[in-house]
Amino acid sequence: MNESQRAQRVAPFYAMAFEQQAAAIETRGEHVVRFNLGEPDFGAPPAVRDAMRLAMDRPQPYTPALGLPALREAIAAFYLERHHVEVDPARVVVTSGASAALLLTLAAIVDVGSEVIMADPSYPCNRQLVDSFGGRVALVPTTMATRFQLDRDLVERAWTDDTRAVMIATPSNPTGTSIPFDELGAICELARERGAWRIVDEIYLNLADPDANGEPARSVLSIDPDAIVINSFSKYFAMTGWRLGWCIVPVSLVSSMERLAMNYFLCASSPAQQAALACFTPETLAVCEGRRAEFVARRTLVLDGLARIGLPVPVAPDGAFYVYLDVSGTGLGSWEFCERALHEAHVALTPGRDFGTHGADTYVRLSYTAAADELTEGLARLGAFVDILRESTGT
Repeated sequence: MNESQRAQRVAPFYAMAFEQQAAAIETRGEHVVRFNLGEPDFGAPPAVRDAMRLAMDRPQPYTPALGLPALREAIAAFYLERHHVEVDPARVVVTSGASAALLLTLAAIVDVGSEVIMADPSYPCNRQLVDSFGGRVALVPTTMATRFQLDRDLVERAWTDDTRAVMIATPSNPTGTSIPFDELGAICELARERGAWRIVDEIYLNLADPDANGEPARSVLSIDPDAIVINSFSKYFAMTGWRLGWCIVPVSLVSSMERLAMNYFLCASSPAQQAALACFTPETLAVCEGRRAEFVARRTLVLDGLARIGLPVPVAPDGAFYVYLDVSGTGLGSWEFCERALHEAHVALTPGRDFGTHGADTYVRLSYTAAADELTEGLARLGAFVDILRESTGT
């Protein structure tokens, strides 16, 4: 018996592979500083945890496939309050994490031979999902000049007759950089004029820096109401293991998304959905805003530390909790750098190979989701490791 060609093609998620190695080291009694996973250390807000305890004391039948009506309404209200965008709750689809939102979206719009334009670097699982439905990924190399993001010119040059969608993440994983809003609008306009879907990953939107007037970062829905938006409770609400997300889709896709959700998942976790209602209270949102400010402080700590070590960050992030650093000056490629940093300094990082091919051997992603004392310890270890590398090569 043979496994499918699809299963044979799928690449490992290297961030998780390095996590497994880190766990193995810790079984020997060694402490590993984890800079490899995008997993906030705070845990779910207190009111959400309390709500989950209450939910678990009640029977938990399936919810509607598109999610609890009250939660869909709460998400829509959040967009109005936070981002000044009116969203019909009927367009909100609650899913088992953002990965399920992406899966349903791509199942709804990708046919065999369909092409989806993405930036290189970008989140690796997106490529695998497109491939699963017989689509092709047009992976477009980006540089620091465009903040490691797509712009209109890059999208236009990558366009073919088979282009079905453009997929964007802003802020991005792995770089933590956002697309300037006018540029985002230009990309969406181009794709809309050519009859292609616009899929915008806003998972880190609420961890983006406010604008010059102190206003929250804007959702793409304020300039492209029919864009498909992907979001999650994992990052801003620090609920990674709860596996709860959502997407906002055009009215024309709602029926397809419902049928697909029924068949693929039945529904997202009922108790998780009930507990997530507590995410949108003033109390919880104040907690999350305090945590966003903490991430900004951590970012400063990390950027200052990397500058002292001499590991350049070509484009400073303005959201999420990642930096994309250049290790070429150490004389090592990113994979060897990450392997040696883990085994010699006990610092776990993620090599650029996870996120694409262009610059994959140059860049490393560092996640600053750990507490400040852990970040300080990890930076000290990295500094000592890089000093040893330089001494051994005479650089």
